[in-house]
Amino acid sequence: MAPGVTVAALYKFTPFKDPAALREPLLAACEATGVNGTLLLAREGINGTIAGTDNALAAVLGTIRALPGCADLDVKFSHAPAMPFGRMKVRVKREIVTMGEPDIDPTLAVGQYVDPHDWNALIADPETLVIDTRNDYEVAIGSFAGALDPATPSFRDFPAWFRAHREELLEGKKRVAMFCTGGIRCEKSTSFLRSEGVEEVYHLKGGILKYLEQVPEEQSLWQGECFVFDERVSLRHGLEPGTHTRCQPCGRPLPMGEACPVCEG
Repeated sequence: MAPGVTVAALYKFTPFKDPAALREPLLAACEATGVNGTLLLAREGINGTIAGTDNALAAVLGTIRALPGCADLDVKFSHAPAMPFGRMKVRVKREIVTMGEPDIDPTLAVGQYVDPHDWNALIADPETLVIDTRNDYEVAIGSFAGALDPATPSFRDFPAWFRAHREELLEGKKRVAMFCTGGIRCEKSTSFLRSEGVEEVYHLKGGILKYLEQVPEEQSLWQGECFVFDERVSLRHGLEPGTHTRCQPCGRPLPMGEACPVCEG
């Protein structure tokens, strides 16, 4: 692995009065240090994944932490054998992770965070409903043993899926535990369930990435690989590069050497 190529996945829900005004300064800070990736800005905060040398990332993360409410920015680090992004993009969006529920505010109410080392015991309890909140193509290459796959093509579909199946989902369950790649989608999904009247809701702190980093493979309940939105495509235990590639026309993750069933089926 080439030394010095570090990847930082980050997010923070915090109110920005004028996210558009933050775009150019952030882009300039990244370009000045050679950092590539994508940052999303919205009135609800910041989200993104960026990569560069340790010193470059430290400088950019310092700039982000200086933004209003971002001093305790959530960041997860991993490594790549080469720069996993072709360029730097900073975009202003309606949401930093799109759910389409304008009244959901993770700064007001979310589920209870569960440390990766406590996650196995929680999801092994038969009275816990475990939900994978990611998209169907992400779940297809890996998930936790026994987790429910909503089979949603987009996170925007999650609220309608839950409302349509709520009664059958919660039957015989005392609590709900949810997880996603880095934690951000669970901030919204747990906040959403709380707004729907589900009281005992939990989510994996730091997401799958933190679990794969901290929990030894021999103790892990994770099966398969974890999809990531960069040129590495997937990661394994210890955040080592996985064995998947990406279909260029549609972007779906594929095992090395296999044809895409959607584009070539």
